[in-house]
Parts: sequence; C-alpha cells; structure tokens
Amino acid sequence: MIAPHMKLLLAVLLMLISTASYSDKIVHREKSLYRNIVVTEKAGKRCLVFSIKRQQRNQTCVDIDNPKHIVFAYVRMIFAGLLVNPNPTRGLMIGMGGGTISSVLTSIYPNLTMDLVEVDQAVVKVATDYFGFRKTNQIDVHVTDGRVFARRALRRKEQYDLIILDAFTGEYIPEHLMTVEFLENIKSLLTPGGVVIANTFSGSSLYHHESVTYSAVFGPLFSLKMPGTGNRVIVASTSDLPDNETLMANAMMLKPDFERYKIDLRKYVPKMNRDPDWKTDKRVLTDQYAPANLLRGR
Repeated sequence: MIAPHMKLLLAVLLMLISTASYSDKIVHREKSLYRNIVVTEKAGKRCLVFSIKRQQRNQTCVDIDNPKHIVFAYVRMIFAGLLVNPNPTRGLMIGMGGGTISSVLTSIYPNLTMDLVEVDQAVVKVATDYFGFRKTNQIDVHVTDGRVFARRALRRKEQYDLIILDAFTGEYIPEHLMTVEFLENIKSLLTPGGVVIANTFSGSSLYHHESVTYSAVFGPLFSLKMPGTGNRVIVASTSDLPDNETLMANAMMLKPDFERYKIDLRKYVPKMNRDPDWKTDKRVLTDQYAPANLLRGR
C-alpha cells in the first residue's frame, strides 16, 4: 500500500511532467508533403518546429515583442560571412525557415536582390502567416528543390556574390545538398570574390566528411563556432580568404547597419578559424557516398 504522502508526491510529479510536456502553446500544426510543421509560443517567443521520425528542432524563433531581436546564435553567425564580402548585390539562399535572414539582409542592403529557394510551399505560407515574412521587390521566392534551382540557374548563366545554404529537414541537411557535385554547382554560380555561407552542426557525425568536402571544392575555408551553440558555420570563397585585419575593418564598416539588430560582427573575427580541426583523411561526400549512409551507420 502506498502511504498518503507518497500518493501526494506522485500526483505532484505527474502534474509537473504533464506541464513540462505541454508548456509550449501550439498555435499552428500541419503535415506538409515533406514534414510535420508546428508553430509554438513560449515565454514571448514564437518558434517554427520541423518534426520528423527521430527528433524535432526549432528552425526559426522570433521575439514576439521585439522582432528585430535575432533569437538564434547561428543566424547571427551566418551574418559573419559578410566579413568576407561586405557589399553583396545579388544573393541566393537555399532554405527559408521563417524568412528572417533574407529580411534582415534586404533591410541592410537596399540594392541587394535575392532568390529565396524553399522546397516546401507550406513553409512559405507559415513564414508569411506567423513570422512576418513579406515578399518585396528585392526578394523572389522559388518553391522548388535547391539542387534543381542551382542546375537551372547555371543554364541561365546566373551569378551571385552571396550564397547562403540553410536547408534543413528536421534531422539534418538534405543529403543531396551536401555532396561535391552540388557544391561544384554552387561554386560555379559564384562571382569572382563571391562567398558561400553554410549552416551545419559542430557535433554531427558528418563533421569531418562535410569539412573535407567543402575543402575539396573551395580550398581553404573559415570554420566558425561559438560557445553555447551546436552550430558551425562554414564560410568559403572563390578568392583568397581575407586576413584578420581586413575582416575587422569590414566588421567596423558594417557595425552601424547591424546595431539595430544588436549584432556586433567584430566578436566573430577571432573565432573564424582557418586551420582544419577535422580529420583530413575522411572520405569526401558524393552522390554515390551520401550522408544517409553515415547516419544509418551511427
């Protein structure tokens, strides 16, 4: 027999577990062709969550009362790629999320035009309905696969001086957007001196393979990691990487533009590591040797 005080304790524990499980208010939920999409609210933040078989992760979060506050550290880290090419005029972004990155960029750069590529129409609608994304004359949204868009853009002889890769399934980057073949297409789309910025994870079992794959295509690269986040941002270019003095000068030049978002790009300069911290003998990712093979083998 359970003593009365133990029954009370169990009841309290069950209540706490129930509260913890459902503390996020769900304001929208739908199943698209590609994933389960959930929009949640908690403690003044609204988040876009991609949920699939094994796990779920926030893709985008916004501060409801202060939309200019950049919630995610990795988003601020992505902007550090501008230190390599601080004056972009034509941009391509693969992976939309809530549309925060493209909105900030076009606000800071009034002459920047962007192709924003998102495979899932449902994500575009959720970004518009719940995260304040708006199409403008600077942003052209394309609902298609990022690799398909890249191949067609090559045939049209398009060129970009800024390319951001931020596609995400809920588990990781789609495997066909991580291979040498895809990255060769991306490199061919870049102007001389153009920069590619890729959001990846620092703790992924693919870390070493990703790194050698980017290195095989672009040569030396910056690997940016910051305390308190599991993201790693890769920054590579079609030209030689600038030295730290140039990076800091660019950070100072961009400081007034990013102040309204409370982002100080100067703090990223010492963290932009150009020395490999990965195993350089790991196998390069190709269309035949894909990340899914590695994920299954964990």
